[in-house]
Amino acid sequence: MRKQLLSPFVPFLMFFLYSSTTFAQTPSPAPSGPTNITAILAKAGQFTTLIRLLKSTQEADQINTQLNNSNQGLTVFAPADNSFANLKAGTLNSLSDQQKVQLVQFHILPNFLSMSNFQTVSNPLRTQAGNSADGEFPLNVTTSGNQVNITTGVNTATVANTIYTDGQLVVYQVDQVLLPLDLFGTAPAPAPAPSKPEKDVPAKAPAGSKEDASVDSSGASIATVSFGIVLIAAISLKL
Repeated sequence: MRKQLLSPFVPFLMFFLYSSTTFAQTPSPAPSGPTNITAILAKAGQFTTLIRLLKSTQEADQINTQLNNSNQGLTVFAPADNSFANLKAGTLNSLSDQQKVQLVQFHILPNFLSMSNFQTVSNPLRTQAGNSADGEFPLNVTTSGNQVNITTGVNTATVANTIYTDGQLVVYQVDQVLLPLDLFGTAPAPAPAPSKPEKDVPAKAPAGSKEDASVDSSGASIATVSFGIVLIAAISLKL
């Protein structure tokens, strides 16, 4: 009797278990709508300062426009709020509007680089701030196993984790703000001019002392007196 009561529910029970397992294994869909870099960073949290810079320099709009109107990929290095807090006090306020644009652009590569791509990429990397060949915005990558280090000529940052990737845009968190050499580097001090060789000055004969002068004068007086005595004696003999 019990088996007859349960039998109509067995197919339904199996369907429910199968459906639950299938839904649990399906990944959640990507957010709908166009790609928005500030929305991605806001969702990740701890990127308030970078979001503010992206908006004030209008780089956020340029990134979104580029991603949604072309197939060109982008790589963004994102320092968290604590990385900006570790900068010397007043660093950001000391920059002009144009320098803030360059700072943000220095964190953006105009191509998509996966973690595996860092193993074979050629240095220096070209950023949105400009060509690094002239030494103003050099960005070099070194890897050690799975660790990726980024050197700017001023400081070295490490890729901490991947915040977002969709095959066109990838956002990596870095543990330091990337400081461009052109904005934060110290110009090397000029080499000192070679010193001119000193001319040889002929040595002057030492001036005689007062004692030497007195001795000479005394000798001259004695010689004069002696000559006078001899002369007188000679005249006396003749007489």
